Amino acid sequence: MRYGGSWGRVVFGASRAVQIRSAVLLAAALVLLLVLRAGGGMERHFIYFPERELVVTPAQLGLSFEEVAFSAEDGVRLHGWYLPGQQAKPVVLFFHGNAGNISHRVENLDYLNRLGLPVFIFDYRGYGKSEGRPGEKGLTLDAKAAQRWLAGRGWKPRQTIYFGRSLGAAVALQLACEIPPGVLILESPFSSIRALGKHHYPLLSHLLGWMIKDRYDNLSKIQQLDRPLLIAHGEQDTIVPIHMGRELFEAVDGPKRFYAIPGAGHNDTYEVAGALYWRQWQEFLKDFLE
Repeated sequence: MRYGGSWGRVVFGASRAVQIRSAVLLAAALVLLLVLRAGGGMERHFIYFPERELVVTPAQLGLSFEEVAFSAEDGVRLHGWYLPGQQAKPVVLFFHGNAGNISHRVENLDYLNRLGLPVFIFDYRGYGKSEGRPGEKGLTLDAKAAQRWLAGRGWKPRQTIYFGRSLGAAVALQLACEIPPGVLILESPFSSIRALGKHHYPLLSHLLGWMIKDRYDNLSKIQQLDRPLLIAHGEQDTIVPIHMGRELFEAVDGPKRFYAIPGAGHNDTYEVAGALYWRQWQEFLKDFLE
């Protein structure tokens, strides 16, 4: 194929110098993309939105709690809160979403406390008072460290409820595949980061999706699950569409329940559903754990 004549000069540069500069700029852009990928730059722009400041504590809602400091297997120091509950009740290991930190879940802790459930909630690396930077491998280590801390307090996995919301659902599911809990409760879970990217940014995902290393391929993982599962999902969720929750639900063969919440979006599930939301929890736990 020929690239001569005026057409070729317009497309490929009017001079050799322009061609060289264009090649250098293209190479620099490629290097930048590779550096961003290696350093997790894309993940920090599209997946993780941590905040360092703890804006409130359980004490401000009148809840008893214990400050917990513990370490992941790779030495990263992590921070969490343990809230005691009624004797003989199972403990909730709480995996929060991708934004903020544990202090933004205090209202949720209050509701769980009203059910008499002990709760251990912790911040992933890079969130709140936890050290490090977030990433899929790191969050998996953090989840295992949190489970080990509970085990050190005498809690067995089968006495534990893994509860994950949004990104936390992916972290909870990964842990459930490796260390099965008593039950698994997922709220607003997505099928995978790739599927979520295609849903929101189809063109950008096609062009730059390869740069995001963290996959959180929940659809593949959930097929390994052999513990009772409850999925709750807002019918009006515009961040993680409800069809993703249903897709995960259909991939499971074992005991399972799906709770579609009319009128609820991504972040207001228990506010919209009210008492019915917590009744779903109570009935599920009564049938499969307590």
